Amino acid sequence: MTRQPDPIRALTAECDELDELLAGLDDQQWQLPTPAPGWTITDQVAHLAATFKLAGLSPSDPEAFTAVVRRLDPDFSVNVHNAMREFLSDPPEVLFSRWQAERAAAVKALASVPGDQLVPWLVNPLPPAVLAMAGMMEAFAHGQDITDALGIRRARTDRIKFLVAFAVRTWDFGYLAREEPRPDVEFGFEITAPSGAQWQFGPPDAAQRISGPAEDFCLLVTRRRHRDDLAVTAVGPDAEHWLDIAQAYRGPAGAGRKPGQFPS
Repeated sequence: MTRQPDPIRALTAECDELDELLAGLDDQQWQLPTPAPGWTITDQVAHLAATFKLAGLSPSDPEAFTAVVRRLDPDFSVNVHNAMREFLSDPPEVLFSRWQAERAAAVKALASVPGDQLVPWLVNPLPPAVLAMAGMMEAFAHGQDITDALGIRRARTDRIKFLVAFAVRTWDFGYLAREEPRPDVEFGFEITAPSGAQWQFGPPDAAQRISGPAEDFCLLVTRRRHRDDLAVTAVGPDAEHWLDIAQAYRGPAGAGRKPGQFPS
């Protein structure tokens, strides 16, 4: 029986696979537009580099991380673009190298923290494993934008279980982003892994349930596909509404994607 990798090993594998793709791009491909309005592949990698730089700073120098957070702008979008700016003037080969260095440093720093110890993060302190799961979400989401720009599809493995688990943990982010009240309900999640295994989250006897393939679920919660194009289904009115607003990241939801925007 194959042992399920821990979140940090899974994050490393996800980034390694993305790097194999990026390493083969020419300068023109780095400037291709992605489905995120106004973002090229260069922008996507710059964002990843900036995000992982912050994730590496948290466990390695908590005081410096806290100082950075204190200086953040109230506008989430301003912070995103400010963080990316230092990477955007790099030529592709330099940006690629810096991204690799930032994500390697982040993985090393997270792996050095005992599992029961919390590290500071943007809203609340998190265990290093959960911060690694957040990194999985970032790598999956922005990696999807890159592959969509290139017109290719990546094969998914069961390591995306950590993104599924993170989305279940952060199930209320969609309500927070829209300033909607969170319903007093617990959803059950029945997710089918790429391998065919069945993953269960939440109360097994929950009246309101969400089910579907893991890849589709991850595309839903990263808002990289419209729910109409995914085989994710819900039972119950609150669960049905959740499919419209699900997101596994803090901040504005963004425009998302349109129905039928991508080939099936």
